[in-house]
Amino acid sequence: MHLGHLAGAYLPADIYVRYLRLLGKDVVWVCGSDEHGAAITIRAKKEGVSPREIIDKYHFLNKDTFEKLGISFDYYHRTSEPLHHQTSQDFFLKLYEKGGEFEEHSIEQYYDEDYDQFLADRYITGTCPNCSHPNAYGDQCENCGIDLSPLQLINPKSTLSGKAPVLKETKHWYFKLDKHETWLREWIENGNLDHKKHHDAKAWKKHVVGQCLSWLDGGLQPRSITRDLDWGIPVPLPEAKGKVLYVWFDAPIGYISSTKQWAIENNKNWEEYWKGENVELIHFIGKDNIVFHCIVFPAMLKAHGEFALPKNVPANQFLNFEGEKFSKSRGWGIEQDQYLEEFKDFPNKEDALRWALTRNMPENKDADFKWDEFIDFHDKELADNLGNFVNRVIVLTNKYYEGKVPTVDVNLTDKLEEALKLAHDLTRELDAFSFKQAAQLFLEISSWGNTYLQDISPWQIWKDEPDSPLVKECLFLCLQIVGLLSVLSQPFIPFTTPRIRKLLNLNPLQNGDLEKAFDDLNAGKALVPAGHSVGEAEILFAKINDRKDTSRLEIVNRQKEKLAAIMEAEKQNAPKYLPVKQEITYDDFTKLDLRTGVILSAEKVEKADKLLKLSVDLGFEKRTIVSGIAEHFQPENLIGKRVVVVANLAPRKLKGIESQGMILSAEDAEGKLGLVAPPDDWSGGWIVK
Repeated sequence: MHLGHLAGAYLPADIYVRYLRLLGKDVVWVCGSDEHGAAITIRAKKEGVSPREIIDKYHFLNKDTFEKLGISFDYYHRTSEPLHHQTSQDFFLKLYEKGGEFEEHSIEQYYDEDYDQFLADRYITGTCPNCSHPNAYGDQCENCGIDLSPLQLINPKSTLSGKAPVLKETKHWYFKLDKHETWLREWIENGNLDHKKHHDAKAWKKHVVGQCLSWLDGGLQPRSITRDLDWGIPVPLPEAKGKVLYVWFDAPIGYISSTKQWAIENNKNWEEYWKGENVELIHFIGKDNIVFHCIVFPAMLKAHGEFALPKNVPANQFLNFEGEKFSKSRGWGIEQDQYLEEFKDFPNKEDALRWALTRNMPENKDADFKWDEFIDFHDKELADNLGNFVNRVIVLTNKYYEGKVPTVDVNLTDKLEEALKLAHDLTRELDAFSFKQAAQLFLEISSWGNTYLQDISPWQIWKDEPDSPLVKECLFLCLQIVGLLSVLSQPFIPFTTPRIRKLLNLNPLQNGDLEKAFDDLNAGKALVPAGHSVGEAEILFAKINDRKDTSRLEIVNRQKEKLAAIMEAEKQNAPKYLPVKQEITYDDFTKLDLRTGVILSAEKVEKADKLLKLSVDLGFEKRTIVSGIAEHFQPENLIGKRVVVVANLAPRKLKGIESQGMILSAEDAEGKLGLVAPPDDWSGGWIVK
């Protein structure tokens, strides 16, 4: 998983859950490895190993990486576990026995004769009927994003054998998603469920609601929930031998089974977290899975009848990398485990990354990760702002008062009014899933402390008046700000939090400590009391741009050099374009009569490997055109194609046939030809201007 996955779902969820814990909420955060996808079996077949070997490798890699980055799941489960199989089968049977939620259909499905098996959607590739991308999958074109069915693909082929599959009849079960359309619209658009207010619809992100309404406006259709595969959860019906639950059906149920396993191991009742009016269910997910978590899975939960529905699905949009999409094949980007390895000698590597991603989180629009910004976020915000403030306060306390918090007589609530206001604003942003703005407010609290410290400049006063009450008051208040920051930092930079607490000589944070901190400060009670001894100062964040120590900058620069090398290699391998021909005037161009045409017939010219004889309808007449495209097109595939014809080209005989014009085509770097054509619904004879 690359950094885009982290910024899209896991990091915002971790920030939110850590915040809830600080408020003392009873919260459980579950996730897990989705291990029944078609991509797993495809990878296993290609590598000549079992699916189990594939899922074990990536489950433990991802689980370990999450832990190292501080993604604090309460439980990270696996959909291959027996408990999940049982939970999914029970869920299916509940809907099946209830009646009215499924329908059965015998359909024709693609079948690979060489491998003697039906093909799941992802086992089939072909040309997209919408954008002509040659490697679209049977369920979606990743180039234009359109949802597809395998039967829509042009020239489909099996990813197993590489051959064209055949159609063969099979029976499948379909979830009647369409019957849930009315209540889903009311629930998503207005936040109402069963004639009662369920959630604040205005609190949902616009792009989330927009994507859902687009689906609803298009009309929901029954969705197949079974597949003919040998990897997955068997459909628990006698007549369904050889069929498994389709991964999109069983995967979201994995959140339930993950909660069950957590409850077993922690002596809890899992149902209290999924059922009843006191449950607040939140789904964090990426942009590409919005409809599954806002339409499909909620419909399943509602159909079951016992489960709570999500109060919000604060899905983020996409994170790009240095101006382009992440691409593993190009090496463009960096994966999470790769980052940990390549930054292993970088101090605070976890929090440096978490902070940079938070400050540039794609909450409402696509964002872009840049290494130069990574440096700025680290040096200007973490080092210069937060780190510098904390360090100065601890250093001055040790220097002036032997590390003991001075005793002062101040109205703490009044003195810290502005800082407290910023802190409460921060929590409101967290409540609204606005993590980027919350991080900004965290910085503003630190900035407020820096400004206050600089305005008082206790080092100047202390020179002439070491026992000045103003110096004591300044450092006392600054220590309270550091104490507040030591709590508020936990959701954003959890690896730095215990270091700040250690500098203050305070206990590690416990659940509910933010709520307690607010109560104490509002009551005028110090977070770091008078007489308390602080620890010795240390640098929290060593700057990347450091003239004396370039080691951290070198680590970042190696990443930039890798990208530069990719760009240079691609530049060298870029197609060589022919130079533009000699300049002409508009009058020269108007001498050409370009017309739309439709190919009526096509046949090979005898004794001419490159020539095809075409009959082209120009609307007002039919023309015979001889074209040198035989090596690129089969005659039968050209019939009905729209083309552009040079209609006033002087006739010319080729192999004894008079050619009455020329059709236009484009040639790519490999010499492949493509016809220049008007839209498919155009007739012949219209002028191209």
